[in-house]
Amino acid sequence: MVAAARLRRSQERVVAARPYANTMTRVLARLAERTGDFHHPLLDQRGDEHVVIALVTADKGLCGGFNTNLIKTAQQFIREHPGKKVELVTIGRKGRDFFRRRPVNIIGEYVNVTARTIDHEDAAAIARDLMTMYTAEDSTIDKVYMIYNEFKSVLSQRVTTRQLLPVGTEELDASADKVQTPEGEVGVDYIYEQPPAKIFGELLPRYVETQLFYALLESTASEHGARMTAMDSASKNAGEVIETLTLNMNRVRQASITREIIEVVSGAQALGV
Repeated sequence: MVAAARLRRSQERVVAARPYANTMTRVLARLAERTGDFHHPLLDQRGDEHVVIALVTADKGLCGGFNTNLIKTAQQFIREHPGKKVELVTIGRKGRDFFRRRPVNIIGEYVNVTARTIDHEDAAAIARDLMTMYTAEDSTIDKVYMIYNEFKSVLSQRVTTRQLLPVGTEELDASADKVQTPEGEVGVDYIYEQPPAKIFGELLPRYVETQLFYALLESTASEHGARMTAMDSASKNAGEVIETLTLNMNRVRQASITREIIEVVSGAQALGV
């Protein structure tokens, strides 16, 4: 019941955040087309020899395979990149505790973030730390990925691996607004009071913050959905076990009473009563 109440609030926040995240992506897509050969550290395409994974897990258990699926996906990602340097930034206690006992380097950890109501400032602080790591002068980080659970429904959560840095221009191009005209599809443009390149540079860090914030909202809603489903299944299983034990207890009790009656009757017959 507690998970169901929290799920409703988390689901409302996810739904409310989607229009903002989608609109920001579309605006950035149009800005990217207007900026030409614009350069920004968050857009620099590098290799893939040094990868950082931002793994979003829960701070608590009792939520079925929620944490297990995320950890397995992270392990699979590491196995698919042999010979490359893969480091972790753990968001959530369960992922941190698991990989602390494994030969994986954890360069950042954040706990008790998803255990309470997700605050945009908390997500922005984590995103700023990741961007600082990525853009530092001595940084060798080539890519930053997020692994989190995307909320589909109460019964369905999908583990998602998404590149956070560098910001993918292909993703922006695919998100650009378009309208249908007799000549075909054309992009929707905006009127900018400042130079598009300046606005683009200001919005890029906010875009990264928004993407991480949205991933945390999705993960929290998925966690509550998984916990509600797991606790509902546990309650049903416990009820079935109680019914089975009660039935066995009644059978044993009835067999004992029947045996005692037979013993009394047999004794009476032996005495000729």
